[in-house]
Amino acid sequence: MKHSIATFALVFGLATILSAQSNVPRSKEALFIESSGPSEVILAATGIGTAKTNWLGKVDQEELTTSAKLDARRAAIWFVVLGGSDPILTTDGEKSKFAGIQESFFEAQNINKYIAWESDRFEERVKIDDGKKLRIKRLMRVNTRLVKDDLVALGVTTAQADLTEKMGLPTIMVLPEAPKGRYPLDLLKSDKTLKKGAEVIESYLTARRYDVIVPEQQEGLQDLVSASQTLKDVEDDPTYLIALSVGADVYITYNVTTESRRVGSREVKKAAVAVRAFETTTGRLLGTETGYSAERPTMDAAVIEEGINDAIEKVLARITAYWKDDLARGLQYKVIISVSTDFSTSEAEDIMFEVMDVFDDMAKTTKEILMTDYTLDYLIWADYERYDRSSNVYRDLKRAIEKAVPDGSLRRVALNRKLVVLSVEME
Repeated sequence: MKHSIATFALVFGLATILSAQSNVPRSKEALFIESSGPSEVILAATGIGTAKTNWLGKVDQEELTTSAKLDARRAAIWFVVLGGSDPILTTDGEKSKFAGIQESFFEAQNINKYIAWESDRFEERVKIDDGKKLRIKRLMRVNTRLVKDDLVALGVTTAQADLTEKMGLPTIMVLPEAPKGRYPLDLLKSDKTLKKGAEVIESYLTARRYDVIVPEQQEGLQDLVSASQTLKDVEDDPTYLIALSVGADVYITYNVTTESRRVGSREVKKAAVAVRAFETTTGRLLGTETGYSAERPTMDAAVIEEGINDAIEKVLARITAYWKDDLARGLQYKVIISVSTDFSTSEAEDIMFEVMDVFDDMAKTTKEILMTDYTLDYLIWADYERYDRSSNVYRDLKRAIEKAVPDGSLRRVALNRKLVVLSVEME
């Protein structure tokens, strides 16, 4: 008898555990609408509600609606954390850690604090499964900064402050797209619309604690660009050269289009802003988005800011994902070495082979971009504890090359955070 009671209790307990509903959202469906600022996004989230039936077999409608609303909130947070094209968690390690705490994270009390606003009306409300379930869709605004802060506190992801302390956040420069033959800095000075676009993006970046380089304030910028342009096979792209010369890790380009028309007695305006982010050392495209403002009777600056807010959040998410991946490889430097033509082509080749061997010793990863008779262009990912500044890279290269080439001397051409331009001269 005692064995029967114990067995029954065990089976009942297991059944209770198995029947308990998970806090993970049932729908996991949401649609990004817009970014309403550096710390909030508006989503259209879908929720699926369930409820118990009473002794007459009828579903409690109030419980059904309440359940659907909660699931929609959970779906919105799931989308921000794991879903969509630009989630907060991007690495396998982060996702694995989150899987261990997701049940408590999606508890109703915890989820509700992330919802800054929720629409009173349903965008969609449909009964499914013969009325036993309810599918709804409603708009809500999510405080993404609070979500990120909590994930850091829970040890799921790393705080930007910790990344900064370790290796620094990416340094970003913002410039308008320049048509061929035009200089980006001249466009910033002459076009008020483009100037406003740069200011809005820079404001967004500084609110996120990124290091922002303002190219107009860089003394000697033209000299640096000229030094880069003298190098063989360097692309003749002024935006790329400016970013490379001032040491930006990432550069953002943008273009702005505004339209206006009359509706009755009012003039309404609308803006479209295309934003693209590139890795400076390679010119690799990291992300591109086009944002649109609503059509409204207001000044150009307001619709431009609205269009940028609609695009920049997704681009920044891709920059952050790129930076996390790159951190694991080390600090990235673009090293360009030109060998004097006083050396024969055979001697120049031997010198470049020596340089490659030094790269292999000092870097975790290397990538050859270009090798000609007298020019070597390399990307190296160096140990950040040993090579936390470009001068350390230059110092070790100088020692190794001058030891291997007794009749040669390594000279600095340009040296900054991302770019190391050197030349080997004959003594």
